[in-house]
Amino acid sequence: METAEKTVFETLSFEERKEKADETVKKHVYAAMGVGLVPIPVVDFVGVTGVQIDMLNKLAKFYGIPFKKDRVKNILSSLVGGLIPAGLGLPVASLLKAVPVVGTTVGALGMPIVAGASTYAVGRVFVQHFESGGTFLSFDPGSVREHFEEEFKTGQKVARAAADKK
Repeated sequence: METAEKTVFETLSFEERKEKADETVKKHVYAAMGVGLVPIPVVDFVGVTGVQIDMLNKLAKFYGIPFKKDRVKNILSSLVGGLIPAGLGLPVASLLKAVPVVGTTVGALGMPIVAGASTYAVGRVFVQHFESGGTFLSFDPGSVREHFEEEFKTGQKVARAAADKK
């Protein structure tokens, strides 16, 4: 089956690949935003990480890249957790929910946007990496930090626009 998927990937134009990859990222942004609404601190953070792992698994299959969950977890931890302010956004937004009344409100409003934005940024960074022939083994989080931060800012706009539509 992977061979068939890779063959399909290889027959698509850049625009067709981008459209399919963007659709995968978009679906996972919405899923991450939904998980971000979970009112329990840390559970939402773990859930968003799961959504991002699933997205990278689907993108890896699409691009014919071997996927190892443990490797991907480490990459995500380094990429998302190592950035300021973007990296702090997800855990802080999650933990804010633990503060009675005010924290719950602020966390509930902020976490879906941060979850969507970080998922968008992760997706965009990996689509570019895979398009350029990269794999999880060749991925260097340090070399994409600036690009990740730019995509995170764009992702905030995308997530806000999605939240406004609902």
